[in-house]
Amino acid sequence: MEVKERYMSLAYKEAEKAFAEDEVPIGCVIVYEGKVIAKAHNCKVRKNCAIFHAEIECINKTCKKLDNWNLKGCEMYVTLEPCLMCTGAIINSRIDKVYYGCKDPKGGALESNVELKKISGLNHYPEISGGILEKECSAILKEFFKNKR
Repeated sequence: MEVKERYMSLAYKEAEKAFAEDEVPIGCVIVYEGKVIAKAHNCKVRKNCAIFHAEIECINKTCKKLDNWNLKGCEMYVTLEPCLMCTGAIINSRIDKVYYGCKDPKGGALESNVELKKISGLNHYPEISGGILEKECSAILKEFFKNKR
C-alpha cells in the first residue's frame, strides 16, 4: 500500500466512526513531518452546529498540537472533496497539500464546483490530488444516504 493510500485509509476509518454515529461519513487526517498529527470526522449533528466538518475539526486539533495557526508543512487527507467553508480554512491555515478520496459534485470546492486554481489573488494555493481510495470513500457515502431514504 502506498503512503497516500495508507493515510487515506486512516481518514476512511474516521468516516466509519461518523457513519456509526449517524453523521455524514467523512473522515480527515493531517500529517506533519511524516506523522499523523490529528484525526477527525464529521460531528455537526452531535455538536448541533453546521461548521463541525471533519476538516475543520482536524485543523483545530492540529493547530492546538503544533501551537500555531500556520500549518505549512502539513498534508490533509480527507475522504470527500472539501466544501467551500473547509477550502477557506485550508487556505487560511496554509496547508501544503490536500488529498481527497472522491469528488463532491454538489459541494466540492477544490475542483468540482469551484476550481481553486482558477481563482486569482489568493494568498495560498495548496497542491491538490483526488481519487485516492475513491471507490471506498464513495461507497460509504452512498450507503449512508441510501439508508436515509
